[in-house]
Parts: sequence; structure tokens; C-alpha cells
Amino acid sequence: MTAQANWAALMGSGGAQDRVPGETTVADLPAPGNVRAVAGREQVTVSWDPVPGAIGYAVHRSASADGPFTVADFGGGDVLAVPHGPFADTTGSGERFYAVAALATVTAMGALSAPAEVAEGDSSARVQIKAGPSGTPLHRVWRAMVGSEHLSHLLSTDRSGGREIGAELRDALARAQAELQIATVRAHGILSDDFATADAVYDQVLALGYRPVVELGFMPRDLARDPSRTVFAYEGIISPPADWDAWAALIRDFAAHLIDRYGRDEVVNHWTFEVWNEANLSVFWSGTPQEYWRLYDVTARALRSVDAGIRVGGPATAAAGWIEEQTARDDVDFLSTHVYGTAPLDLRPLAGGRPLLWTEWGVTATHGHPINDSVFAAAFLLRGMRSAAGRVDALAPWVISDHFEELGRPERLIHGGFGLLTVGNLAKPKYWAMRLLERLGEVEAPVSLSGDGAGSLVEAWASPTAVLVWNGTLDQSKALGAAGLDRLVRITLPVPEPGDYVVRVWRVDALHGNVAARWEALGGGADWPDDEQWLALSAEDRLDEAEPARTVTAGASVEIEVDLPNPGIALVEVQPAG
Repeated sequence: MTAQANWAALMGSGGAQDRVPGETTVADLPAPGNVRAVAGREQVTVSWDPVPGAIGYAVHRSASADGPFTVADFGGGDVLAVPHGPFADTTGSGERFYAVAALATVTAMGALSAPAEVAEGDSSARVQIKAGPSGTPLHRVWRAMVGSEHLSHLLSTDRSGGREIGAELRDALARAQAELQIATVRAHGILSDDFATADAVYDQVLALGYRPVVELGFMPRDLARDPSRTVFAYEGIISPPADWDAWAALIRDFAAHLIDRYGRDEVVNHWTFEVWNEANLSVFWSGTPQEYWRLYDVTARALRSVDAGIRVGGPATAAAGWIEEQTARDDVDFLSTHVYGTAPLDLRPLAGGRPLLWTEWGVTATHGHPINDSVFAAAFLLRGMRSAAGRVDALAPWVISDHFEELGRPERLIHGGFGLLTVGNLAKPKYWAMRLLERLGEVEAPVSLSGDGAGSLVEAWASPTAVLVWNGTLDQSKALGAAGLDRLVRITLPVPEPGDYVVRVWRVDALHGNVAARWEALGGGADWPDDEQWLALSAEDRLDEAEPARTVTAGASVEIEVDLPNPGIALVEVQPAG
């Protein structure tokens, strides 16, 4: 493959938007060693040794050891790479050989490994999980940030689905702050034509217990070189400024005003400033890449002329793009980028110690895709959070609420919106997944997995008193599940001393924590619930224990068996009785 062909292959079949990838190169990275491909029941687990300097890996497959090898397309619609192994191929392609290449950037792929023929392994559909004693502090990466629709939405008195938009968006953020303790919120459009409301917006954000990530965009109409170039239903202007000095003056005045209103300590020490959004996509930036970097330079200088301590970065690129351009500059305080359909890549080799902020992330970049409302998305969220813990500073689900109007306001309750919460603030499966993360506590216990799909299909996160386990795949063709991927999981959790212990189990699956299924059961053919249906849905907006608590007598450990569908999540909690 040529480097350009590699880049094109990494975009997959999911319809990545019109990108400006920059120059593609062949990375000077060695091929991964010790590549293994082992078949279980309806999955092939591919593993390999890590390559120093790699940000991720592209898994290739072929019917022949001689090739041709093509990148495994799991339908993510963004970058078809993973940050590390193992990788479960559940597509049922039937190809018998796998090879892996390391990525230096998303436009630079290293040499392909020697092919590994698929070996037959454990096909018992069983996984064993053993947790260890107390370990290290658990990195609650989900607490750092969440995305939201443009924040003037907080002030809207319009109604959507019969619900007042601003009031419900405020309630959604308040719920996430109280239940998930999320610290910051990031959104588009603070400089759009309604930017006169910025004070009221930020007053609300702070009152809700958050701090803002200030994304500087879009271009105010009076400053735009071409105000006809817009994006979204609310027509955010994506043009460079007609007058660069006027843009710099606006940024200086805005920063000075924020410090005057909220105090230097608050703004300088606790807020971050992103310059624009996804300027590597022409849908978001009508200028050239060179003009974007001029915008960055002008903006960063203007901010730092107000206070040298202001933290500024960007450009919040799509698909982990322009990372080399970010790291080549000494005026970028943090790296800011996005990815969808896979776990965040490992940018530490490129970061030079800078903070890594993934300010958008999710199962798909496609608004209105039913996968956004699914249990599949919940298992995907856990996979990404577990992968990111300890190596990124923020991983922000996009977005908090289905009160979202980039492509127009929602037309029905279950519509594939990006939100963790529906209109009406009903929790989707991915919100419940985050609530279960919170139940783990402050300490992470070591955990080992073995069996059919262990670590690739079935993963776990443990604390001294609980194990959170999920069964999921990146393969979006399995979004509705596949019985052959279901697993029986045996969990062994040590206890501090012999005695009686209470075992409690929570689940998220087709029957638990699934608002889309509940709405369908209520007859959800109508676009929106009637008053009686709203009341029924709201009354059931909770995640009850999936089975009655039971008491067991334990010696050194408690053993629990859990039938875990794919996709499916279970939290098993063990506490002393009495």
C-alpha cells in the first residue's frame, strides 16, 4: 500500500466527512511483533506486542498469507484504528490471516507485521475474571468533561417535544454534575451572533457547578470575510475574519471581560480556551489550513496579551488530525482532538507532556443514528473510558442532552440523538453505564481475565468491593446483538475475611436500563409520549438491581456467575452482611 492508500483505508466505509488530511507519509516504525490470531465462538482475538512511539494500530486481514491485506472495517465511520490490543474481530469475514501495522499519526502508518494464521482456541463462550486486593487510585476520567449543544440553548424558552429547552438542558447538566461529578462542559458557538448572551450563559454554567471549555468560534457576522459560509441549522459562520486586527481586538476584549467578571484565578487557573472546532474539516472552516494557523497565532497572542497564564490550545481536530502541527508549536498548551467509533488513540508519544483533551468522543459521528440510543453504545463507552484511564486528561462524551439542534430539533423521543439523556431527561443506556462507573469507588483493584474473548470482547474494571464487566465489540454490524457473542462470566472477588457477604447485581442490557425498549413496550409508535406515557417513563427512570440481593458465605473470595449478553453490562457488588 502507498501512504495515501493507507490513510484512505483507515477512514473505512462509514462515510467520514470531507477531510483535509495533510501530507501522508510512511512512518518509521517497526512492525509489531508476536502477532497472534486466536478463534473463539464467533470471534477472532488479535493481539500483538506494543511498538514504542505508536499512537495506535491498524488491524489488517486477508484470505491468504500472501495478501492482499486490507484494514478491518468495524463500521466506526471515523479512524479504523485502536490504541492497543487485543482486538476482537466479530465481523465473521472468514479471512484466515491477520497482520498489524503501527501508526505514528493517523496519516503515517508503519510496516505491516508478518501474517498470523488464525489458530483455534477456546470456544466455550466462558470467561473467568479474577480481581486482586486493594490497588491504586482509580482514574475517573469520565468526570473531567462533557459536551453540550451551543450554550445559549440554556436560555431558550422554546419547546421541543412539548418540553422547555433551556430548563431541561439546565436540569440535564445539573443531573450529570450531581450524579457523575463532571467538572467542565464544552460547546460550540459562544461567538456566534447571539454572543451577547455569553455572560448569562457562563453565569448558568458556573451556577450548575461546571467550568466552561471556551471554544472560540464561530465567526461573528460583522467580522466574517464571507458570512454566507455557515454550518448547522443555527448557521454558525465558518469563515476567516475579514479584518484580522478586529478579530484580535474582539478576543482581547472578550478575555479581559471574562477576567473582570469572574476573576483572574477562576478564568486563568480553571478555564481552557480552544481555538475553533475541527478546522481540518472544510465543513467547519472555509479558509485554508494556513489561514487556520494564522487564526490560532492571532488568537493565542491576543489571549496572552491579556494574561500570559491563560491556557489555550486547539484546533479540536476531527479524527485525531493535525496532531503533528499542534505539537510542533510552542504556543499550544494542550492537545485537543476528537474521534468516533473507537477508543481514543494513545497520543502520549506526540504530546511532549502536554495535557490531552479529547473534547468530543462517541460511538458515531452521525446524528440520528439509532446506535446512539443503544446498549451497544453503553458497552462502547465503558471500553473507551477503561482504555483512556491513566493516559488522557479528559474524554468528553458528545453530548449531555438530546436537546440538540445542529441539524434541526428532534422530531421524536427516540431518534438517534447524541445525548446521554433524552428530551425529557430520561437516561439512555450509556448514561447508566457512567452511573455504574461511579459505583466502583475511589480505588482500582487489579483484574485478570481468561477464556473465550477475554480482554477483547469481555472486559472488566474492578474495585476492592465490586467488578464492572461488559461484553461488547467495535463491530457496529452487531449493534442489536448476536447470540454467539454472549458469554458466561465467572467472577472471583477476594474478601477481607471469612464470613457472610451480600451480593448485589445491576445490569444494562436489552431488558435493563434501556429506555428505547421501554418506550417501544409502551407503544412508542407516536413521535412523542402523551402525558400518561411521560409519567410512566419518568417513574421508571432508574436502574434497579437486576435480581434480589443474596447472602453468601465466603472464605477467601466470593465467586459469582453472570450470563452476559452482547452487548451487555453487569456490576457485581459484594459487601459484608449486617
